[in-house]
Amino acid sequence: MDLYSFPPIAALLDGAHALLIGLADLLDPLVGVASAAAAIVLVTLLVRAVLIPVGISQAKAEQGRARLAPKLAALQRRFAKQPERLQQEMLALYRDEGTSPFAGCLPMLAQAPVVGIIYALFILQSIAGHPNALLQHTLAGVPLGSSLAGMIAAGTLTPTTLVVFAVVVVAIALVGETTRRVFGRQAAAAAQAAPVVPTSSAASATGSPLANPAAMRVLGLLQYVTAVIAMFVPLAAALYLLVTVTWTLGQRVVLRRAYPLPLPA
Repeated sequence: MDLYSFPPIAALLDGAHALLIGLADLLDPLVGVASAAAAIVLVTLLVRAVLIPVGISQAKAEQGRARLAPKLAALQRRFAKQPERLQQEMLALYRDEGTSPFAGCLPMLAQAPVVGIIYALFILQSIAGHPNALLQHTLAGVPLGSSLAGMIAAGTLTPTTLVVFAVVVVAIALVGETTRRVFGRQAAAAAQAAPVVPTSSAASATGSPLANPAAMRVLGLLQYVTAVIAMFVPLAAALYLLVTVTWTLGQRVVLRRAYPLPLPA
């Protein structure tokens, strides 16, 4: 059974299709043929605006984890040979402080359905039984439903398509590099307040991963994963990713000033 033909999902996609078409029609007098691309940018900004309270919660969670780093290090030293007791004490500490080691993951999870909907809207030829009008829209002459990897595989890549995707992918990579430089150093400095105690593998696994140089390098590479994904998804979804990572960087800069991480002693 086609997942997209399942009635609830089909109805959701049909509503999202109508919303984007309606926004594109409203924006057409302002931006012309790029109206659908502008509608995607507008929807992305609206989604991120709705998630501002979640971003604030994430910033508070990061600040709380950094504040608890010295206490976590003390627990590691005290229960280095008792991994089960260490887990219990750490969970109790997070509970007493009103935070969680997984706090702040909601923004990524909350956006996943939106990315999935935009992806589906630009790969389906028909939605809820009617033709997908969004596939007729373009950005700088490049169909919003096309992907860089797909056009390379099909041998239909044109110079214009390559330039448009290159601009989007490079922009995402530059935002990722800026994020890495700005926040990687801050995270590493905060992690120094809670060095990993290498007396047991269990203790190391529950400590601050940023205290490990190898983990820091991996974390830096993760900033470029979005740029790689943008090569394989439709141009419309790549635009969504570009606006999202740019918004995220700006929001993190503002919220980090409002909820700064404690400096290591």
